[in-house]
Amino acid sequence: MSVPTIKLNNGVQIPAIGLGTWQSQPSEVVAAVAYALKEAGYRHIDCAWGYNNEKEVGEGIRQSGVPRSEVFITSKVWGTYHSRVEEALDETLANLGTDYLDLYLIHWPIALNPKGNHPAFPTLPNGLRDVVHSWKLSDTWKQMEALVQKGKVKTIGISNFSVKKIEEILPSAEVIPAVNQLELHPYNPQHELLAYCRSKGIVPQAYSPLGSTNSPLLKDDVVLKIAQKHSLQPSDVLLGWLVVHDIVALPKSVTPSRITSNLTGTINAIGKLDKEDIAELDGLAASGKQKRLIMPPWPVDLGFDNWTAPMPQPQPTA
Repeated sequence: MSVPTIKLNNGVQIPAIGLGTWQSQPSEVVAAVAYALKEAGYRHIDCAWGYNNEKEVGEGIRQSGVPRSEVFITSKVWGTYHSRVEEALDETLANLGTDYLDLYLIHWPIALNPKGNHPAFPTLPNGLRDVVHSWKLSDTWKQMEALVQKGKVKTIGISNFSVKKIEEILPSAEVIPAVNQLELHPYNPQHELLAYCRSKGIVPQAYSPLGSTNSPLLKDDVVLKIAQKHSLQPSDVLLGWLVVHDIVALPKSVTPSRITSNLTGTINAIGKLDKEDIAELDGLAASGKQKRLIMPPWPVDLGFDNWTAPMPQPQPTA
């Protein structure tokens, strides 16, 4: 089965459907990755240092027997490494067992204290996450660009960047980010942000494209109606909607049947969804269903619309 691809701004073709690995337990992700590549036909694996399972992802890639050159591998630099991006990449490469990445992203536009009280989530005495507020994202991006020059990564991009944050790196950027990985689904379509990204040549990617555990998206009456109309699963409709819009979809699963259906169902849906279906899905959020599902307690203004999580408040000290 041929997986559709999307052309990035540097000419690289990225498979439009990839296996997400966020929240996949290390004990499960080896088999999931191996199955996705060897049996289901995936050729795109999305991972991150911050997921704490890259060694196991690498083992799954090895066990699949699929040549490295045929697998598009993405990873991300975590906030505690914004001042030492190459060190982060070297850890990821060692964990994955490869000498280059196809795509490397800044995971969040937030620099965390590299010498804090935790390697991933340092906190202040008042309980807030220990953010280096003076750090310039443009300095992180310069380090990302250097990795392309060294040949350690083929393509670089961003993740969880609003227009406000993108504009902190573009004025001094020599390389325009190729992608922006975001929470994208019909309840959180971020139409204006995506229009901005496309105007700059930045391809959107969707994490949590089916929502989260017990997601309302899979039970939505419009999604169910469209699925029934075309003899599709609700997940097929949600993933197909993304790929029709040239958004890279990154569904996560460790269950073989779901891993397979997320790929085959998406491809099936692409050929069945009509203009009316797409328009109806495009309008779900505006009809009163806007819902962002993933909002970590960052003590900074990320510049996103509909970020309704309350800003964390400092804890009183004794």
